[in-house]
Amino acid sequence: MSGKSLKLAIIGGGSSYTPELIEGVIKRADRLPVREIHLVDVEHGQEKLDIILALSQRMVEKAGVDIAIKASLDRKAAIKDADFVMTQFRVGGLQARANDERIPLKYDVIGQETTGPGGFAKALRTIPVILDICKDIEALAPNAWMLNFTNPAGLVTEAVNKHTNVKTIGLCNVPVSMKMMISEMMDCQPDELSLECAGLNHLLWAHRAWLNGEDITAQVLEKVGDGANYSMKNIHEEPWDPAFLRALQAIPCPYHRYFYQTDAMLAEEKETAAHGGTRAEQVMVTEKSLFELYKDVNLKDKPEELEQRGGAYYSDASLNLVDAIYNNQNSLHVVNVPNNGAIPSLPDDAVIECTSVVGSWGAKPISFGKLSPAVIGLIQQVKAYEILTVEAAVYGDYDKSLMALTNNPLVPDITRAKAILDDILKTNYDYLPQFSAQG
Repeated sequence: MSGKSLKLAIIGGGSSYTPELIEGVIKRADRLPVREIHLVDVEHGQEKLDIILALSQRMVEKAGVDIAIKASLDRKAAIKDADFVMTQFRVGGLQARANDERIPLKYDVIGQETTGPGGFAKALRTIPVILDICKDIEALAPNAWMLNFTNPAGLVTEAVNKHTNVKTIGLCNVPVSMKMMISEMMDCQPDELSLECAGLNHLLWAHRAWLNGEDITAQVLEKVGDGANYSMKNIHEEPWDPAFLRALQAIPCPYHRYFYQTDAMLAEEKETAAHGGTRAEQVMVTEKSLFELYKDVNLKDKPEELEQRGGAYYSDASLNLVDAIYNNQNSLHVVNVPNNGAIPSLPDDAVIECTSVVGSWGAKPISFGKLSPAVIGLIQQVKAYEILTVEAAVYGDYDKSLMALTNNPLVPDITRAKAILDDILKTNYDYLPQFSAQG
């Protein structure tokens, strides 16, 4: 692919994250000859799309790079002849996310965007749409790589791998954020640090950490246990128990708090929802302020305020992947890919998140081998939930849905699983035609 000018199609181009992506393309202009970026969104997002288009064009003009920025509601035009299709959309918008957060809380269950019942609801809405997008890619850009950033990224990537012929890699900013936070607490440069990562999306462990060849895993765990900053803007920083971390012998990702510290995280969520609003409701306020900033015709750079949105290192995660594929770097990235034996205790066609080699041929997971008994039970249970959720979303299957929620570690019993499922299906009726079609 190297030497060829590139077209990027951004599905969900009206996202507040898009300026970070544009900045990332500009920074890599010497390595990635992007000739066209086509932003596409749905009719409801037209106003935001127009604002993002104007800001993006100002950014490109200021940088003096020759990139045509287009925006439309025509998804097929955006995808046609694209080299990379980047997906970053949210079916139902932030209001749907707020519902995902509040419904489980009614039943004393974690309410979170990608983990637990909230992630399940988001998957039901998202997977049929992503499969429809894949039909366009198969027809109009069969050689394109689809880089999926849409949450729940692991579930969405698994659905695409199992039900389409599209070349896809799922990615997330959590692994990059983990590396940046660990390098900060160890007072080193990120490129001096190596993490051996294996797990699932938002259920990722760094099983070993090395600094210039020295195993520093125990030191990192000690610092995290001592209260070093190790969370993300969208996750409450509940302190880690030092004894637990020593016993675990692996560095958890920030999302593990929902599984390992469920009661404390639930209590914090309920308190926040009652007094400050759920995370989605807070983001609505942040988004409104961001788009007011974006409207300013004098703004020609990504504003610092975007960091408050919670998607730190998004452009690094996605564009480093584009760089690795385009320039055949054969470099290491933590991405979502089919297992293919990397973790022997999981099915080969299950999508995992792990350290992988990425080149022009795609991403190949590095074999991790046998998982520790300390983590294997949780990862297998969550993967069972994910497999059932993909089937439920694709076929509109109530029974699979009920079994998915029953198998989710954050849902305590069948009574609540059924009540939450029925609430989700009722609240999301307009976004779940696959279920209404089943009668």
